[in-house]
Amino acid sequence: MRALMVVLATVTLVGRASAQRAASLSPTVREVVSVDAPVVALTHVRVIDGTGGPIANDQTVVIANGRIQAVGRTGAVQVPGAARVLDLSGHTVFPGFVGMHDHIVYETTNRIVSLGFSAPRLYFASGVTTIKTTGAADPYGEINIKREIDQGRSPGPRMHLAGPHITGGRPWDLGNPGNRVLWMRHVSTPEEARRVVDYWADEGATFFKVYTDISRRELAAVIDQAHKRGLKVSGHLCSVTFREAVALGIDLLEHGLTANTDYHPRKVPDVCPPDRAAGLAELDLTSEAVKATFRDMMAKGVGMTSNLAGAELAANLAPMDERVVVALSPETLAEALAARANIAATQAEARQLFKQRVRYEMEFVKAGGLLMGASDPNGLNLPGFGDQREFELLVQAGLTPAQVVQIMSANGAKVLGVLDSLGTVTQGKLADLIVIQGDPATNPADIKRITIVFKDGVGYDSAKLIASVRGLVGVR
Repeated sequence: MRALMVVLATVTLVGRASAQRAASLSPTVREVVSVDAPVVALTHVRVIDGTGGPIANDQTVVIANGRIQAVGRTGAVQVPGAARVLDLSGHTVFPGFVGMHDHIVYETTNRIVSLGFSAPRLYFASGVTTIKTTGAADPYGEINIKREIDQGRSPGPRMHLAGPHITGGRPWDLGNPGNRVLWMRHVSTPEEARRVVDYWADEGATFFKVYTDISRRELAAVIDQAHKRGLKVSGHLCSVTFREAVALGIDLLEHGLTANTDYHPRKVPDVCPPDRAAGLAELDLTSEAVKATFRDMMAKGVGMTSNLAGAELAANLAPMDERVVVALSPETLAEALAARANIAATQAEARQLFKQRVRYEMEFVKAGGLLMGASDPNGLNLPGFGDQREFELLVQAGLTPAQVVQIMSANGAKVLGVLDSLGTVTQGKLADLIVIQGDPATNPADIKRITIVFKDGVGYDSAKLIASVRGLVGVR
């Protein structure tokens, strides 16, 4: 009797919480909600839990009060009588992806635009329930987008904001329509670097991204000031090498091989070489130089983001995703297709560099390094869709699906400091989950067949979210 009363009390409390949660969502958000019940049981699912452990078949996941209440073999897990039971035979459940280089800003050769409406919806629809924005073209816009999502007025992922890019040198040519001058905050002294960090930390940034032309002196100031505020720093580097940045205390390195000038034959301190990729296509990825980089990173716990979807596109190797054609505005699609056609002149070199980049990341994982997934959208590589392609490419590169899910979820959660609350399908964690029709473990392309994305235990309709941005990507 006592046990029954506890169960009834739990269901009652959960029911109240669910009602309050539903009431807090705006009508706009409720339009894309497909599952909102006090208790939900996902039965007969295949689970890849994000821990790197074995795939579990015929599982039941019970969600209550926005959290994972139980995970186990169907029939062995007790399903509360009041639960909404979904028979998901033939489906797979992942933890929500954590995108660690997932911009709201998007660019083609002729435009740089902040996709405040379409990017959050596409990330979310694609199973990315948490993102780190990694440099903003419109920092205040991203602050407001995050507020709208957090308050239930707009659908989207949890957002960790990075503020503007911080770099050194001088602004790029204002006459070039494809430049990123408006993205950058150029700093020329340590005092200025510290002031920028303090300003954006006060405004809500939780992570900072330094860019290619920053010097060691200013980078050291950014890192020191961010760490004093309890915040972290990532780098898309060039003027500073990976090993130099690790020695200064950086927390995360972006883009892998092509952003690392450790191996450049003519590297000058604090200068980004104009031929930054020199020697990379022929680099021995088992060499002592590469191993030294990895040892330094692992000794300091510094992770690396993988952006293979963007690299594949740059090498003109990416298959055409028909969802991209439908999502982009007609003008943006024309620009993206034209840019792809122009790649042909350097395609052979780009393809070799892409292969090297993939191998570099596989060597990093093999050595024990902490790799994370990302999208880095531009051109035909769209928010969220790029994250899904990242999953496919990492499996194709030779990692197991369980390893890749861990890279795409738990590893990012660890670096963001939220692994205790999300990133794996584990009892007690927030119910941020992806439901996929099919088996991405045997057919990686099934990652595109997401039906429901759960965040805080509420299930959202992936197809409706994608439909809501049709023809708008590149515009808003």
